[in-house]
Amino acid sequence: MSRDPRPGEIYLEFRPVGHQVQVTAIDAATGIEVSIFGPASASREDLKRVAVRKLQRRIAQENPSSAPQSDPTLY
Repeated sequence: MSRDPRPGEIYLEFRPVGHQVQVTAIDAATGIEVSIFGPASASREDLKRVAVRKLQRRIAQENPSSAPQSDPTLY
């Protein structure tokens, strides 16, 4: 059964790698994918939050016209 992805839908995968966890976040609409590594002792919510923020940043870099305007002097 297939369905169209909804805007903002994100798939997350948690994969243990030794004493770390690899978290992969995929935007369903665009297929853009990012990964992060974090300690296995970190909470899943913290790892999820970091992965989703990284994905949102990557999407904004891919499509600058949809990115919110920010002060270019801030880093």
